[in-house]
Amino acid sequence: MIIQDQKQKQDIGHVGNGKMRLDEIVDEEIFEARMVWRKMGKKIKRAVRCTTGRRKGRVVSNPAQCSAPINMKKRMVLKRTKAKMGKRLSRKANRTKRLNPASRRLRQLNRSTRARR
Repeated sequence: MIIQDQKQKQDIGHVGNGKMRLDEIVDEEIFEARMVWRKMGKKIKRAVRCTTGRRKGRVVSNPAQCSAPINMKKRMVLKRTKAKMGKRLSRKANRTKRLNPASRRLRQLNRSTRARR
């Protein structure tokens, strides 16, 4: 009796299986996201801003999230919450961005990365 190892091999993108990666075809670099700073609580962390896909313009923790499927239940809950409290949320966010020292430092960091480009 022969027992065969059933581990799946990682897809490395060969033409034979029809799953070739785009970076194997195109010579120039592909940019899906830009590095930015974000505030999480009172700390400032490195993050990426999506430049393509459904999350274009959104700040996420890693570039793979830019093309991830969207959770429609969460989207609808947020839509309802914004409909109820939109004005209040925006006022609170604007006050935080204006007064919180971490938010002011964050704005300066992101401004300096934009100027370098």
